Amino acid sequence: MSETLYTLAQPCRHQEEIKKSRFLALAAPVDSGEQALAFVREVSDPAATHNCWAYRIGQDYRFNDDGEPGGTAGRPILQAIEGQGMDHVVAMVTRWYGGIKLGAGGLVRAYGGTAAECLRRAERLPIVAMARLAVHCEFAVLALLKARLKDWHAEVASEVFVTDGVELELRLPESWVTEAQAHIVDLSRGRSRAKRLD
Repeated sequence: MSETLYTLAQPCRHQEEIKKSRFLALAAPVDSGEQALAFVREVSDPAATHNCWAYRIGQDYRFNDDGEPGGTAGRPILQAIEGQGMDHVVAMVTRWYGGIKLGAGGLVRAYGGTAAECLRRAERLPIVAMARLAVHCEFAVLALLKARLKDWHAEVASEVFVTDGVELELRLPESWVTEAQAHIVDLSRGRSRAKRLD
C-alpha cells in the first residue's frame, strides 16, 4: 500500500444525538493491542447501554459490538478507522439508549458515522516507515557522520566503541536509506558501509 497512513496526534472525542440516543466517540493513538484494550477499559462507562470499540495496529485489529446486533457497531467503527486512512488507533463509541430503536442499518450508520466524524475532525500525524542501519566507522569519521544525521532525519539508536572504531545503529525514515548508505561510503572514502538490519 503506497498511500500514507495517519495516526492521531492526541486523543479526541465527538458526540452526536441520533433519535434520542446519545453517541460519544473517543479515540486515541496506540502502539499495541494491550494499550488499545487498556484504553477501552479506562473509558468504558458501565452506566451506558453499550460500549462498542475497534482498533487497528498494522495487520492486528479487533472489534466488539458489546451486545448490539452482530456487525452493527464494532465492524463499522473499524471501517471508519480504515476509511479515514488511520492506523495505530483505537476508537470507542459509547451509546446511551434514548428509547427509539434504530434498526440494523441505523446502528451501522450511527456507530460508524460517529467514529468517522471523530477521526475526521482530529489532528493527524503521518506514519513514517522507519528502517535501521548498522554502521561500522573509524573514529576519525564519527564526527563527520554524526554531523550528517540531521540531513537524513536519522538518530543514533546505539553506539558501541570497539578497538578499530565505532559500531552504530541508526534509525531513519525508509525513504532516506539509499541516500544515507551512499553518503556513508563517501564520507569514509569507501571504508564504511551501512547494512540494513530489517
